[in-house]
Amino acid sequence: MDEHGVTILDEQESWHLLASMNLGRLVTSVDGQPEIFPVNFVVQRHTILFRTAEGTKLMSAVINDRVAFEADDHTVADGWSVIVKGTAHALSRRADLDEAERAQLLPWIATPKARFVRITPGEISGRRFAFGTEPGFQI
Repeated sequence: MDEHGVTILDEQESWHLLASMNLGRLVTSVDGQPEIFPVNFVVQRHTILFRTAEGTKLMSAVINDRVAFEADDHTVADGWSVIVKGTAHALSRRADLDEAERAQLLPWIATPKARFVRITPGEISGRRFAFGTEPGFQI
C-alpha cells in the first residue's frame, strides 16, 4: 500500500475480486458520446459475459468493438475497483452459446435477454483503497 492508501492489485487478485461480483458497468460510445450501462455478469475463463436484449447496449458494444468494464465494492474501512479494457462481441456460434448457457447467467428483470456478449480483455487493472481522512485535515 502506498502512502495514499492505494494498493495496486495483480491480475490474479483482480480476476478473483471481479468474479466475486455480479453487477458491473459496461462503458461504450454512442454517437461519439460515452455511455455507461449497468449489467449483471459472470466471469467465465477470464472473460466477462453478460446478457442483453436487442438495442443500444448491444449495438454500441459490438459496433465500437473496444469497451471498458468496471466493477467495485466497499466496506466501511476499504474498497476496491477493477477495470477491464477489451473487445466485445455478440456470441453466435452454437459452441459459444452452449458454453454461455452453462454459466447460468439469468436476467435480473423480467424481460427477454436473448443475446450473450463476451468481453475479451486486452488489459485488466485493479486497486484497493484504505479509507481514511485527508492528511492534515481537522474538523
